[in-house]
Amino acid sequence: MITKKKSDLPTKLCKTCGRPFSWRRKWADVWDEVQYCSLRCRADRARRR
Repeated sequence: MITKKKSDLPTKLCKTCGRPFSWRRKWADVWDEVQYCSLRCRADRARRR
């Protein structure tokens, strides 16, 4: 198994809080669709509308 450093993983900016977050294994299949860093940010985005 080849391991990568965390700094080598892709990152995105959260649409709600604007903080950067890194790729996670559980998001491997849907990484292009991930927009929020956490469930809390996802819920806060819905409340703001």
